[in-house]
Amino acid sequence: MKQGTRSPRWVKAAALVASVLSASCGTGAVQAQAGQPEPHSAPPSHPAAHADPDVRFMTGMIAHHAQALDMVALVPERATRADVRRMAERIEVSQRDEIAMMQRWLQARGHPVPAADAAHAHHGPAHARMPGMLSEEEMQRLAAARGPEFDRLFLELMIRHHEGALEMVAELFGTPGGGQASEVFHVASEVGADQRMEIERMRTMLAGPLDGSRPR
Repeated sequence: MKQGTRSPRWVKAAALVASVLSASCGTGAVQAQAGQPEPHSAPPSHPAAHADPDVRFMTGMIAHHAQALDMVALVPERATRADVRRMAERIEVSQRDEIAMMQRWLQARGHPVPAADAAHAHHGPAHARMPGMLSEEEMQRLAAARGPEFDRLFLELMIRHHEGALEMVAELFGTPGGGQASEVFHVASEVGADQRMEIERMRTMLAGPLDGSRPR
């Protein structure tokens, strides 16, 4: 690329980073950077998992999405609001698709592919340090809630979880060499756009009546 020119692709990336940072500015202190996968999924000795920001992002985001899927799996038997159920369905569809894309990308390049199931993908101290990730105690509290209390807690925790994903996207695009692969750029851009929009919707839902009814 000639000096003094800018690719529209990277102009878009810069705009995305700015919007991500703006969306997450009210969340308090930024949590620790994305952790590395567990030994069974991506061994710590694997050099690419440490050095390549794209590999680190894709590996970490699989684990991050996997916990969101655990959260939405609790909705059918606990939620009372129809809009909470619809939001959970949207999150499940989009994040399952993104997990599949990220797994294919890692596999095609010979990198370890983390599992995306509750038993393996997002447990352990490294994953707990990823931005927005719920602790075991928080997951247990969400699972124990029912009705309006569950609806409120689900929205609060999922907003925080989404804000953590935005931090991970901002970190990727803010790292030299990060997001240069077209597939990684696409996934990160989709995560940023979708989760930013869902945060705004969930904030609106949280501000409404707990039973989901429309005010007269």
